Amino acid sequence: MASPTFFIKQNDTRPTLDAALRDDRDRPVDIAGATVVFHMRNAANDTVVVSSGTVGVLSTARGEVRYTWIAADTATAGNFEGEFQVTFAGGSVQTFPNDEYIKIIITDDVA
Repeated sequence: MASPTFFIKQNDTRPTLDAALRDDRDRPVDIAGATVVFHMRNAANDTVVVSSGTVGVLSTARGEVRYTWIAADTATAGNFEGEFQVTFAGGSVQTFPNDEYIKIIITDDVA
């Protein structure tokens, strides 16, 4: 999974953060029967802002997921790092992306 940069304004809850989870050969990861959560931390001080956030699954076969923000997630402007953590039916865990983080930039509001 390539690590894109996601931009959102402070206190906004849209757009959603959508991702297609891919393996090391760039193939979709089948997440049927798995549980997926989202984590995000402040890149400047490692403060966790989102811990085990609820993730919607758009397609199990294609590994497509969606995180819907709540206002508290975007309350602070700055640079953040995010990741999706998948717990598969057998109990094994894999984090996406596994070679870096999703870069999330929350831009401050004018008012």
